[in-house]
Amino acid sequence: MNLIEHMESRLGRLAEGWSVDPDSNPMPFQLGRFQDGTLPGVVTYATIGLGKHALTSRTSGRGIHQELLLSVRSENASGVFPALIHQLAMGLLEHGDAILRGDVIGPRGAIIPESSLEAFYAAIPVYYDDAFAAVDLESGSRTVMVWMVPIGKSEAAFVAKAGWAAFESKLAEQDPDLLDLKRSEIRLDM
Repeated sequence: MNLIEHMESRLGRLAEGWSVDPDSNPMPFQLGRFQDGTLPGVVTYATIGLGKHALTSRTSGRGIHQELLLSVRSENASGVFPALIHQLAMGLLEHGDAILRGDVIGPRGAIIPESSLEAFYAAIPVYYDDAFAAVDLESGSRTVMVWMVPIGKSEAAFVAKAGWAAFESKLAEQDPDLLDLKRSEIRLDM
């Protein structure tokens, strides 16, 4: 299957794309903004072609092909998101390590003004059907979709202390709107 077709089948049409960084240098992958998908009122920013670079799993040592997704409510969808997803992906390429389920990047300060969310949590894209989580591409590689979920400082600390399974259990119990960048952090009493 074609990567863009796979993404558009859930995320909606590719409305805008970038192939150069803010300094007009060519990027090793592209970025896209998808809208009008299966989740109403949601815009997704994603890498396109990051998966051409095999990143190493620190647990198995195997090469993993990944694309990063950052989904937000339409009313918060302008601004820094292309730069954020670019920064996250470039960090992976610089270190050569794949991001694994439950990994946290940050905290690094508020993602957007008026938000208490400061970090990103690597998750399976559970707001979509299971078949969306990975795709076998024409090139022969299997590419995994990694949902970068914005989280708060105390949520990041909880993941570090209790682990990703405990955090995802709390998310399932409380069911916060993970697409709302102005949401409150979840209750994390042990």
